[in-house]
Amino acid sequence: MADTTARVLRLLSLLQAHREWPGPELAERLEVSPRTLRRDIDRLRELGYPVHATTGPAGGYRLEAGTAMPPLLLDDEEAVAIAVGLRTAASGGVTGIEETSLRALAKLEQVLPSRLRRRVNTLQTQTVAVRGWWPTVDPDTLALLAQASRDHERLRFGYRRRDGTESARLVEPYRLASTGRRWYLVGWDTDRRDWRTFRVDRLTSPLATGARFSPRQPPPGYVEESVVAPISRYRAVVTLHAPLEVVADRFPGPGATIEALDERSCLLRTGGDSLEWLALTIGMLGLDFTVHDPPELAGYLGLLAARLQASTAPPLRQ
Repeated sequence: MADTTARVLRLLSLLQAHREWPGPELAERLEVSPRTLRRDIDRLRELGYPVHATTGPAGGYRLEAGTAMPPLLLDDEEAVAIAVGLRTAASGGVTGIEETSLRALAKLEQVLPSRLRRRVNTLQTQTVAVRGWWPTVDPDTLALLAQASRDHERLRFGYRRRDGTESARLVEPYRLASTGRRWYLVGWDTDRRDWRTFRVDRLTSPLATGARFSPRQPPPGYVEESVVAPISRYRAVVTLHAPLEVVADRFPGPGATIEALDERSCLLRTGGDSLEWLALTIGMLGLDFTVHDPPELAGYLGLLAARLQASTAPPLRQ
């Protein structure tokens, strides 16, 4: 009985970790016969887990969404990760999710082993949540976008640009991206036949069309760069004359990509709403650098250098 229970728990863990398992592969992972696998699947169904089976050469098993939430099987690191995520969600960013996150966190902490509860409580007591001014997004919208991305299902929605212009979009979603304060949907715009990045709080009436598509891959670095461009007036490309590990340790916050050029220099791509802010951010790195773009930044740095040079004067005589 103990071996059967352990095997069924192992089966549950595999079904939760993978969307769909071919029957022979699942039986091989559990080191059982197909007949024993079918009996274990039946045991899970009796416990309320909705396991769907498909027949034929490509047949297999998958754990479907049921009418009730069955218990989840988590290891130590997964439990701590969920607790940290719930604590982060409780600080805002998604509309109306704060109280729900706190309720779920309380339930999780109640069943956590003491060794894990101490780790979670330490994080909770030593962390201060600072609420921002940025708009929040609807959790149902995030769930819809994430599911469509996972299932490779086309989305239809209305979108409002920064200038207020509204348009209808048909998109093949690739990924959701978060900068910590805003959510973005990255996808292939079928009408414009190009990659686009959409702020989720500007989407209206998103709808999964049911039409499937073959997933595409965006150009390297597109996701990271595209979430900065929509919120930045200026995009800067700068060579920093220092090793990558030195730059990565000094450059603060999200919204930038750093690429090693050689052992002594790297390429920085970042953004800002003002030339003054870009000059300050790059200048405070304390590194030699060369500006490639935008030309306005190079010009502003020249004026700033002349102003600073002119501000130096011999000390006043007493």
